[in-house]
Amino acid sequence: MHQPLRSFLDPEVLSRLAGIPLFARQPMQGTVSGRHQSPHRGSSVEFAEYREYVAGDDLRRLDWRAYGRSDRYYIKEFEADTNLRCCLALDTSGSMEFGSRGLTKIEYARRIAGTIAHLALLQGDAVGLTCIAGGVVRNIPPRRNPAHLSAVFDLLEAARPKGETQLPAALDELAETVRQRALIVIVSDLFVEPEALRRSFEHLRFRKHDVAVFHLLDPLELDFDFRRPMRFVDLEGGPSIFAEPNVIAARYLAAVRDYLDRLKQIVLESAVDYHRVNLSDDYEHVLARFLTGRTRRRGGR
Repeated sequence: MHQPLRSFLDPEVLSRLAGIPLFARQPMQGTVSGRHQSPHRGSSVEFAEYREYVAGDDLRRLDWRAYGRSDRYYIKEFEADTNLRCCLALDTSGSMEFGSRGLTKIEYARRIAGTIAHLALLQGDAVGLTCIAGGVVRNIPPRRNPAHLSAVFDLLEAARPKGETQLPAALDELAETVRQRALIVIVSDLFVEPEALRRSFEHLRFRKHDVAVFHLLDPLELDFDFRRPMRFVDLEGGPSIFAEPNVIAARYLAAVRDYLDRLKQIVLESAVDYHRVNLSDDYEHVLARFLTGRTRRRGGR
């Protein structure tokens, strides 16, 4: 694939991560042979189970040794591998403009989403991108052809944070409009109530989607390391607040801990592949943990 150089892609990072496959955590339904387990039985090399012969079965799949042992006809079934649909859901609401150390959330998100898109297409999977703010702002359905990747990258490059977050409603829309099982990768700062996210995560899981979340947080949001009175501006359009950090720090940090504890419980109960990301983290290491974690869950397949 010959793609023009993009600001959010590092060729060396792509080369190092290309050796780690992107696996789904559950069976997928695709249109061509691939590396992901399918819910349907097929004829790949990995044996799955025996079942009794029924009229019309392919006689070439009869196991004559099993017949010799049991005097009954059995068919060998194998795991069918298929390709994956990877749907990237990118938060483009106003809060994604924030970044205290030179790199904003949206810039970090582009690196995460762009790298995953490249790796997925490299292994023959379909990739799509949905930009979310007050709803679904832009949507590119998943496709497998390399030329399609340019459209995904163009949209990533053009995405500008603006407006309020309506992430749960947009995720519900994705759950209903992505018809076949897919890997839904959400890249967001998750500035919404955890209980609203629970309903959306459960909706996606009910539709048999594999859900992964990269939760982007700036160091200042976690540490609240302010030294002097500040005006705090809501980047999603709410009122600004002028405050003395020392007065509100303890309450703020307690609220953040409570929010993160509730979110942790929700992702565990919803079986979401959750990754909390500090913007000071090296995104290559974040993605390497994401990819290798999925490889381990498949027993190294």
